[in-house]
Amino acid sequence: MQFNVQVLDARLSHPVFKAMSEIGLFVINAINEIDPRQVDRLVSKLEEVYRDRRKVLVMGAGRSGLVGKAFAMRLLHLGFNSYVLGETIVPSVRTGDLVIAISGSGRTKLIVTAAETAKQVGATVAALTTFQDSPLGKLADIVVRIPGRTKMTKMDDYFARQILGIHEPLAPLGTLFEDTAIVFLDGVIYSLMKRLGIDEEYMRNMHANVEL
Repeated sequence: MQFNVQVLDARLSHPVFKAMSEIGLFVINAINEIDPRQVDRLVSKLEEVYRDRRKVLVMGAGRSGLVGKAFAMRLLHLGFNSYVLGETIVPSVRTGDLVIAISGSGRTKLIVTAAETAKQVGATVAALTTFQDSPLGKLADIVVRIPGRTKMTKMDDYFARQILGIHEPLAPLGTLFEDTAIVFLDGVIYSLMKRLGIDEEYMRNMHANVEL
């Protein structure tokens, strides 16, 4: 895809396109910040869980939960036994299962408590968070650090703005983390497609055929 620079420059005066541009650039720059070794550990674990026919439970609160639902849906399309915390059909988590916890701050009490419970029953916990030293990051077996602002203290926000070069009105609260996380997880899906030899036609056949 090629960009018309003149049209792009003209449209950046519009607040919607200005915000889209800054968020998009942030997501692209995040590629330099995310550790490939952390990514490979997550993808390898997902591949192992798939081949062993174990379960994947995805969880997050608020908008991070919506990101998790989108990821769990794509895992289902790949043939995973994937579930989302809070749904009525979630089965018990057992040894060998994988729990993926999404929390920018790594301090969301509901998610940290659920992750602790998963660890106690022998599941592997993978965390997507901005803060590796957070309670969630410390208890997780696998951590992928996803850069982005969170809706934490003003001090955290000030630090993030200075380091990341983003202005508060353009991406309020946890927008940058959530947007970066969903694009990252879509990249994980592509990596799994390559590893597992799954094509789009297979995924299309796995897609729901009874919809509202």
